[in-house]
Amino acid sequence: MDDNGIRNIPDSKELLVIDIKSILKKRIPRQKRRWIPPFLITGVEKLIKQKELNEILKATLPSEGSEFAKRVLNHLDISLEVEGLENLKEGVRYMFASNHPLGGLDGMALITVLGEIYGDENIRFLVNDMLMNVTPLKGIFLPINKFGRQGRDYANIINEKMASDCQMFQFPAGLCSRLQDNGEISDMEWQKSFVAKAIEYKRDVVPVYFEGRNSKKFYKTARLRKKLGIKFNLEQILLPSELCKSRGSHYRIIFGKPIPWQTLAESGETHRELAAEIRSKSYSLA
Repeated sequence: MDDNGIRNIPDSKELLVIDIKSILKKRIPRQKRRWIPPFLITGVEKLIKQKELNEILKATLPSEGSEFAKRVLNHLDISLEVEGLENLKEGVRYMFASNHPLGGLDGMALITVLGEIYGDENIRFLVNDMLMNVTPLKGIFLPINKFGRQGRDYANIINEKMASDCQMFQFPAGLCSRLQDNGEISDMEWQKSFVAKAIEYKRDVVPVYFEGRNSKKFYKTARLRKKLGIKFNLEQILLPSELCKSRGSHYRIIFGKPIPWQTLAESGETHRELAAEIRSKSYSLA
């Protein structure tokens, strides 16, 4: 059992199982744990779709990387429509930057597409460090917000990969899209770091647009949480449910024309301004 309530089942398939009861048992003292009513535990299991997620893990493991992502899509009967691949040239090192509408499944889809084009050994996704707990994808993930000695080690690895021939990918918004004040569903501000890295390591930037959205419940929960002044992103708890609800869906992915790193470097604009412009280019692909 690891620190996140995911345990290995000792059989030939090396399956992983999500177990909420084990998480509580490991993290909450016994004296306090007895006050947690069973119906509450059952409620959390249903909320995060524990049964459905374990069914997905059973159907997809022990595959890893883009093969794992592809099997998740197949298990959920997800179909993809990909446009703009003719914009990608051989022998060019790219920084892919995409909007982030779904918070999980969009990543799976893009891992599948880029893995088929370049091979897992030649792609790296810059992600929130919590996603390093997704064991099957650990080989292609690089955490961007680790702290301490481990954070410095990963920063060095990121710089090494940036200097290599690997294709790099990032969701610059960090969090998945939310309902904005103007009624549109879109990303928050894109962080500028991907622009800085692209220029430093002479990588052309490819804006990507992923067409999709979560349920109204997700966006309403996010709006309510914000109105109540709660800083913790409660709506993130709903993302596993959003993943399961996507069964049978069709998504469209559009790769835009690469923006030469020289154009960015010579623009005279700040990295923040360039990030905002590339965000706009991504959405204009729709």
